[in-house]
Order: sequence, then C-alpha cells, then structure tokens
Amino acid sequence: MAKRMIVMLVAVAAFLGAIGTVKFRQIQAAVAQASSFQPPPEAVTTVVARKAEWPASLGAIGTVTAARGVTVSADLPGIVETIEFDSGRAVRAGEVLVRLDTRQEKAQLAAAEAQRDLTRLNLERARGLRTEGVIAQADLDRAVAESAQAEARVGEIRATIDRKTVRAPFGGILGIRQVNVGQYLTGGAPIVPLQSLDPIYVNFSVPQQEVGGLTVGHEVQVSAEGPAGGDFNGRITAVDSVVDESTRNVQVQATLPNPTGRLRPGMFVQTSVAVGATRTVVVLPASALNYAPYGDSVFVVDDVKGPKGETYRGVRQQFVKLGGARGDQVAVVSGIKEGEEVVSSGAFKLRNGAAISVKNDVQPPNNPAPKPEDN
Repeated sequence: MAKRMIVMLVAVAAFLGAIGTVKFRQIQAAVAQASSFQPPPEAVTTVVARKAEWPASLGAIGTVTAARGVTVSADLPGIVETIEFDSGRAVRAGEVLVRLDTRQEKAQLAAAEAQRDLTRLNLERARGLRTEGVIAQADLDRAVAESAQAEARVGEIRATIDRKTVRAPFGGILGIRQVNVGQYLTGGAPIVPLQSLDPIYVNFSVPQQEVGGLTVGHEVQVSAEGPAGGDFNGRITAVDSVVDESTRNVQVQATLPNPTGRLRPGMFVQTSVAVGATRTVVVLPASALNYAPYGDSVFVVDDVKGPKGETYRGVRQQFVKLGGARGDQVAVVSGIKEGEEVVSSGAFKLRNGAAISVKNDVQPPNNPAPKPEDN
C-alpha cells in the first residue's frame, strides 16, 4: 500500500514538472518575442530648420481708449423739451444735443430785466439829485448797488437758461441715446456717450525690466482682428511713472491716427514695439514644439540604431530654448542647428527613438504674417 502511494506521488510530481517546464518555455518565448517587437512607424510631417533675421521686439496685449471720451449729462434738472441729435452720428464741438424746458426761467428773466431797467432809472435820477445836492452820497451808493445787483440777477438767470441747453463739449462720434422727449432729468443724468476717435490711444502693459528700452516717440505697431481691424502704426506718447505692485508691469500709452474710425474704444489689439537690433534665430512652426513644465522640446529626425544593431529612420527628443513668436512661427535661440530636419506635426504621439514615416503632402501653417479668413 505504501509502495503504491509513493509511485503515485512520484508520477504526479513528474507530471507537474513537465507542465511547468512547458509553461516556462512558453513564457520565455513570449518575452523574447515582445522584446524584439518593433512598433510600426508613425506618420509625421517634417520641416528643415532655417535661419532668419528677426527684429528684437516686445509684444503685448493692448486696449483701445478714446483720446477724449465722456458721457454727456444734464448740468441742471429739467424736462427734456427737444432732442436734436441722432444716435451714432458725428457732431462738432458746441453743437446742440438736448434742450430742457426753460419756461419758468424765461419768466424769471423777464421779471429780472424789468427790475434791472427800474434800478437803472433810479440810478440816473439819484445821480441827478446828488449833483444838485438834494440827496446824500449814501443814497447814490445804494442806487448803484441795487442796479449792479439787478444786472447780476439777469446774468444769473440767462446762465441758467444757457446751461439747460446741452451741447457737445468737443467733436466726436455719439453713442446710443439714453433719454426721451418729456423725460425728467436730474442733475448729472446721462444723455449720450461721446468719443473722439482721431487720434486714439492704445494702452498696454510691459514688464518692469523692459521699460528702459521704451521712450516717448518710440514707434509702435498695432494689429486688430476682424473685418474692421487691420495694421496701424503709432508712437509712444506716455510711460507711467508707477509700477503696478501686483503685476510688476508698467502702463504704456501710444497714440495712433485713426481717420477712418476703424479703431473703437474698448477693442482688443496686439501691440509690438521694436526694442533692439535684429538677431539671427532658427525658425520653426509652432506646431513642432512640445511644451512641458520641465522644458520645451522638439523631435529631430535622425538615423536610430535598434536593439539588434539595425538602423532605421527615427527621432530623438531635443530640448530647446525659445525666443519670441511671430504669426505661425517660433524663434529657437539654442538647441537646433540650421539644416536639421524637425517633426512639424504629429509630435504628440512620438517618444525618444520612435520610428517614423515622413509624409509631407500636407504641411501645417508656417507663415510669419498669417491672414486667416473670417469664417
């Protein structure tokens, strides 16, 4: 009985050992096959790095503001009698916009003029009587004062009537009307915005370390998007004397001619200021760059050796130092040499040493001054 048990145990052990040996050899074969597996090449586009002369410029986001802009308001309270302007049209300085009801003031003016005429007559009589010695000098002085007071009262009422005629303080373009005929306006109530559009200001901020390169009179290039936009040239007219503590930036103001009125207050624009001589850089399309917290990089096309010593067309990751950007292009200050072939699209699916297949039938944008259609 014991002998039979021993024979059975030996047979089971031999069977398990045979199965383990077979499985071990299968795992070894799978590992060897996996280690020798070469993924298929990734389809990418490439571009040859070229040098270009780029001006040293400082770009910033700017906001258009009016050289003169106010919301025209009522100086005194009153009821709107007539509106003599249309929303959105151009006006000249001093042009009448709104007239308020002045019937009460005109009645007061008539009474004040009558009182003024009476005091003038009394003054003439007092002068004659004083010459004859009938009245004292104090009576003549009193008549002179009363005449002056009556004259001042007439001037005060006339000024009140004039202030109830609201005029454009300067020439410009009106906004949307905010009042209606018959509406009661309190003192300071808004009537219509008024903006002077030619010339016009563009305000933008620059880092404090760049302020030394900016002076009054420096030329500024401004570009605005949209059908009403375009490229404009102006000059710096003011640099703020205070650095913003929260951003460490300095506010700069440029003045631009705007005869056609295409630039409007509140518009977003891009500004560019030349701050030095031109420099030679390697230019690549922006789509070639991989941005990462640990550094920016590109993939350079090269002959790569595989694990078995074979050579194939692949890529190596190269970290670069970037300069400025212009349109679809980015300036590379260091890391890439002229003539090197760089992956321009499809870099997001690559890794260091990956095999590639170059297909340059369709290339990504690479224009220093793109003009996208407004679709």
